[in-house]
Amino acid sequence: MWSYEHTADSTAPAAQVWTVWTDVEAWPTWNAGIAAITVDGPFTAGTRLVMTPPGEDPIALRLTEVVPHESFTDVMDAGDFLVTTIHRLEPLAEGGTRIVYRTEITGPAAPAVGPDLGPAITADFPDVLAALAARAEQSAAPAR
Repeated sequence: MWSYEHTADSTAPAAQVWTVWTDVEAWPTWNAGIAAITVDGPFTAGTRLVMTPPGEDPIALRLTEVVPHESFTDVMDAGDFLVTTIHRLEPLAEGGTRIVYRTEITGPAAPAVGPDLGPAITADFPDVLAALAARAEQSAAPAR
């Protein structure tokens, strides 16, 4: 198995981060690693997403677990390996939310593909989490 985890703290409440997450078709507006995305249903387990990174072929993902306002998991099934990304929200004692992204590559081919594919997938996690936090904070700010 190959794995990587990155966290970022946000002043936004978990509910606001969740609102940004569940607006799947808007992900390209804050995630530079997504040129386009389609979703075939509601933000619930079993729903299929097709994400296209800039200049690359589309990637099919399936939501496998969704716990509203807490976490969701998506899986890309490549046959001999799975790429699982767990997105989690943790309340901070001083207010705000810790955003956690964890990617795991498992399956028979994981030892061969993980060391190359894993870092390619997760390289932008610091930027993505920072952008997600900023978007949630911006939309949570009171109107002036």
